[in-house]
Amino acid sequence: MSGQTQRLNVVPTVTVLGVVKARLVGATRGHALLKKKSDALTVQFRQILKKIVSTKESMGDTMKTSSFALTEAKYVAGENIKHVVRENVSTAALKVRSYTDNIAGVKLPKFEYFFDGETKNDLTGLARGGQQIQACRAAYVKSIELLVELASLQTSFLTLDTAIKTTNRRVNALENVVKPRLENTITYIKGELDELEREDFFRLKKIQGFKKREIERQRLAAKEFAENQILEEVSLKKGISINSAHDLLSHASQKDEDIIF
Repeated sequence: MSGQTQRLNVVPTVTVLGVVKARLVGATRGHALLKKKSDALTVQFRQILKKIVSTKESMGDTMKTSSFALTEAKYVAGENIKHVVRENVSTAALKVRSYTDNIAGVKLPKFEYFFDGETKNDLTGLARGGQQIQACRAAYVKSIELLVELASLQTSFLTLDTAIKTTNRRVNALENVVKPRLENTITYIKGELDELEREDFFRLKKIQGFKKREIERQRLAAKEFAENQILEEVSLKKGISINSAHDLLSHASQKDEDIIF
């Protein structure tokens, strides 16, 4: 059964009609709010998509630069550069933390990088290749920053995608199922109430017609009774039968055409 023919199984009364109308008003408001929420999420979704595209485009150039800087550092300082760097580093200076951002009621996970402490690499590459090592470090720091930003954007992208799909399903359900069902129910209740009103009007007309016929019957019966009383009085006074008295009264009630006045 399609959404246009569905309705709620309710008793067609005025009280139920008021309740269904209130539910329709609530469904309409909810549909409008969810539609606005879906539009806001869609706008944010497109903005994040543009940022992801631009970040990925710059990520290729940054990673290429970082790899080239590492190759230069290895060429100048030698292949054992990683051991020298690890000896001078005890904890990570660049760290990542997470927080949540609220957009139209949807919590988006965000990531950001920060520097914790100082980097003790003053003596790294002191013998040879110090400048190339520092350039390599700066290039990879830039790469990590872009990676953190890209991870934050993609996580928000996936979360928004799920939220938009859920919101759109709710909007479609309200628009194509709930609201038509409530509207069809209101139409059904109004039709039944109108039918009941017509039945009551027809019943009242039948009762009124019956009362009129009963009053007319009682009037005719009273008239007939009065005529019978008059006939009995005439028959007693004249000493004739009731039929003769009836004929006498009939002739008396008829107008003689020969008499002018």
